Amino acid sequence: MATWHFTSDTQPDSFWVSLHYFNIYRLLLAGVFLAAVLIFGDSLNFGSHNLALFEYVAGAYLLLTVAYQVLLEKMRSHFNFQLSLHVITDIVASVLLMNASNGFRSGLGVMLLISLAAAALVSRGALMLFYAALASIAILLEQTYWILVFDHNTANYVQPGLLSIGYFATALITNQLAQRVIRQERVMRQRSVDLSNQLRINQLVIQDMQDAVLVVDGNGLVRQHNPQVSVLLGWPAPELDQIEKYSPEIAHMLARWRSQRDNPTQTLLLPGSGKLVRARFVEAGTDGGRFSLVFLEDLSQVQEQAQQLKLAALGRLTANIAHEIRNPLSAISHASELLLEEQRGPSQGRLLHIIRDNSKRLDRMVRDVLELTRRDRVHPETIRLAVFLPSFIDEFAQNEKIPASSFALDLHDASEIVFDRVHLQQVLWNLLRNAWRHSRQREASVRVAVRRQANRVELHVIDDGEGVPTHLRQQLFEPFFTTYSGGTGLGLYIAREMCAANGAILEHVEPPSEGSGADFRMLCGGRPA
Repeated sequence: MATWHFTSDTQPDSFWVSLHYFNIYRLLLAGVFLAAVLIFGDSLNFGSHNLALFEYVAGAYLLLTVAYQVLLEKMRSHFNFQLSLHVITDIVASVLLMNASNGFRSGLGVMLLISLAAAALVSRGALMLFYAALASIAILLEQTYWILVFDHNTANYVQPGLLSIGYFATALITNQLAQRVIRQERVMRQRSVDLSNQLRINQLVIQDMQDAVLVVDGNGLVRQHNPQVSVLLGWPAPELDQIEKYSPEIAHMLARWRSQRDNPTQTLLLPGSGKLVRARFVEAGTDGGRFSLVFLEDLSQVQEQAQQLKLAALGRLTANIAHEIRNPLSAISHASELLLEEQRGPSQGRLLHIIRDNSKRLDRMVRDVLELTRRDRVHPETIRLAVFLPSFIDEFAQNEKIPASSFALDLHDASEIVFDRVHLQQVLWNLLRNAWRHSRQREASVRVAVRRQANRVELHVIDDGEGVPTHLRQQLFEPFFTTYSGGTGLGLYIAREMCAANGAILEHVEPPSEGSGADFRMLCGGRPA
């Protein structure tokens, strides 16, 4: 036996909206019935058996539908209970109106098909069968009343019976169609959520990609791009503009690829940033227009990464070689010192000096290589430059036998940096030695200046020499590159690597004019002043 639970249930908003519209239909229908008998009496066959009963029932029907409308506006709960009230009201009102209009012959029983169809759209389970059974019983009881009271022919049960079958068929078919629509709506809603999430994920992936990405429609309009586009172009990329405004070269390549469909990967040099990029074109779809994806890969970054891998492998190899060289090198150097003490002629002394000098040079190169392998052993600490730099320059001047007056300091008293102290000493030792070697070697020839930029500290080492020739500036930080006959070519390279290990940047600053000296700048992480 079915048990009906009219509890506070949660239904989709579409169910409440449908119930609201069905009640408006019921309100209009009751109003039409009442107006018809008030204006035309029983001339329309409404209330032909009992006009007063028809008027009272139509009026009560109208008042109840108004009350139901107010209830729908004020309380959105107990959906099944409210729906059952509406349907039962329709059944009772329809049967009474039929009775007042000469029974089944009035044709008002057909009106219940609409009520049952409306209820089946928003009801679930056996509830809609309950409504159909209740309507069928009411119709059959009403026909029984006419047979018992007015002695109508029992054959008149056929039409109410067929109508009852129609009630069940209408309820079942309408409910099945409604359930199918509800399932499709649920699937579409879930697909909409999935699509929205997928679009959000795609956007996040595109934003975080290292490659630059442009989404271009069939008319050449860039619908979307990521921040990396601005980096590769060298200027802020526009929003929702033609591909030609981003890069005429890319626009020409895209048009040629779309027409010929060959060579989807091409290389070009972007004039704005001077970066060499690899452009790759992919067709994204044809629905609603032709979309293409343009991927721009920074080849300079790829080449730099490849170079870093090669240098890392080379560093491990040279470190192993350096360890093997150091012991025989020490033996050669020691033997030359002993022979120098026992020299028997000037020519022999000169040869021994050559052996000793080259042994020292090789030993210095081995030390540099070994220092390079220890670049990642960082022990950062907070260093006050106003205290560190004066003492360091005094120590450097004494060890290198350079007059202290050759160095000028321009300090920001509150400047502090976070750096490994040993690494900072080695970097500055190399920079000051190079600056003194290429300066005019007079008073204040080398200037050390400190500037603060927000949370960054700039440390400049500037000399008054001729500066770095233009054709050599690109090679400054390459390993084993040197213009000094006694140098190893590893000084600046190791200095830059040690700065990178400490989160700093070492770079050469372009001079305002040729011959105005060299300026090497360290950009270091600082502490607030």
